[in-house]
Amino acid sequence: MNKAFTRETDDDGDDDAPLGAPLLPAGTRNYMTPGGFVRLKRELDALVGEERPALVATIAWAAGNGDRSENGDYIYGKKRLREVDRRIRFLVRRLDRAEVVDPAARATADDADRVYFGATVDVADERGDRRTVSIVGVDEIDTARGYISWVSPMARALLKAHEGDTVTLHTPGGSEALTVAAVRYVPLATDGG
Repeated sequence: MNKAFTRETDDDGDDDAPLGAPLLPAGTRNYMTPGGFVRLKRELDALVGEERPALVATIAWAAGNGDRSENGDYIYGKKRLREVDRRIRFLVRRLDRAEVVDPAARATADDADRVYFGATVDVADERGDRRTVSIVGVDEIDTARGYISWVSPMARALLKAHEGDTVTLHTPGGSEALTVAAVRYVPLATDGG
């Protein structure tokens, strides 16, 4: 068989991942907060239950109108249906691999002052500027809310640190010392895009 038609690895990868979508590092689990899981599940349900059936109906109607080569409804509908189907495959794959970790369960643990997945952390830099970040899954990133991926450089620097610890964040612009001011485990919002 021609090599053009064979896979070089057994890894099914994220061929359906949207451009710019964060990829999971090889061999890692797809950790998600309950809120992130609910948000992705809602999106999947809306695509499967509402948008896809509406597109199929539009395409069927447009196909019945005759010449498909110059039928804008048909051409756009087929293109959009491919995009929706690709997103559905991506969401199904991500949700199937998801390992939901509830931050609230860690709130009562003996080491609740230590940074783990799902933590909301107040950090202070060397100038005393404070910011709050929540460590979430790769599909839940929202910089406006301070949600950072657990594989991001900042999260990697913070993981397993205790309140009061100073960690070093390595960035392209140099290293920065961050002090962990507070750690808490609270449910994160499920709304948003």
